[in-house]
Amino acid sequence: MFCKNCGKEIDDSAVVCPNCGVATENMAKNAPAPAQKNTMALVGFILALLSFNVIALIISIIGLSNSKKPEYAGDGKGFAIAGIVISCVYIGLYIILLATCGSIVGCAALSGTY
Repeated sequence: MFCKNCGKEIDDSAVVCPNCGVATENMAKNAPAPAQKNTMALVGFILALLSFNVIALIISIIGLSNSKKPEYAGDGKGFAIAGIVISCVYIGLYIILLATCGSIVGCAALSGTY
């Protein structure tokens, strides 16, 4: 084949012309496909910030799983991890709050002061 820029003959499998450095038609054929956007990770993160914790935890886990697939190329991994952490912290705080309220109500019921 011939270079479209300088006109010199080059190897048919060349990606770049060795004479002038211009990309050949093979460059476009060998270019990797653009990675997909991982919207599940972002949605999980946003839901975690809005305190939809169980739903956000599930969606963030799906987003983290998606980020490991080749078509996503790691996109959204940080958002997914942040969504998981925020959801777990909020769920833990709710459990502590419920346990505290339950013990206060239980103590009040036992003492007869409610």
